Amino acid sequence: MALTNEYIQQRLTEKFGEQVTAFEEPYGMLTFEAPADRNLDVLQFLYEDEELKFRFLTDVTAVHYPAYKSRELAVVYHLHNLIDNVRIRFKVFLDIQKPDVNTASKLFSSANWQEREAYDFYGVNFVGHPNLKRIMNVEEMDYFPMRKEFPLEDQTRIDKDDEMFGRGGSFDFGNRQADGSPMQIPAVGEDHVDRTNTKQ
Repeated sequence: MALTNEYIQQRLTEKFGEQVTAFEEPYGMLTFEAPADRNLDVLQFLYEDEELKFRFLTDVTAVHYPAYKSRELAVVYHLHNLIDNVRIRFKVFLDIQKPDVNTASKLFSSANWQEREAYDFYGVNFVGHPNLKRIMNVEEMDYFPMRKEFPLEDQTRIDKDDEMFGRGGSFDFGNRQADGSPMQIPAVGEDHVDRTNTKQ
């Protein structure tokens, strides 16, 4: 029997009832949610069930949704059934003031570094992780750089003028100097070599 999204959803609903929600299929991949305190129960079931067999953890990551009151951080698990070649996405949402969720590192060894990365960039606290510390950024950082909590650009920098990004601006796409006068482009032969007819 082919392992379909409909059957996976049916098995999850039979096991967890209304605790598994928000089923959808973006680009054909079954995606669903569960409460954060049930993450290990769901992962264990998906792993151990002899029909589902989701035993490869492709990725653990996080997403910051500032507008989602009391569920600003999502932890996202991508799982793969290698036998039937089926992938699914499982999400749990956390309050950014208490971003705690149980580590999956005892079930999936790969979760060890993946969870450290999600902690490093988003501040997710994976409870029970054997070595939860920054993996890429310096320990002295007192913020989590992938959260949407600070301006993306320094508005005082003149080298970030809009004209650099095709939005007009004061320097006319680099064709004018700071005082507004046109740039002097040397003619062919003056500090410039015309290579249009040069044989390679």
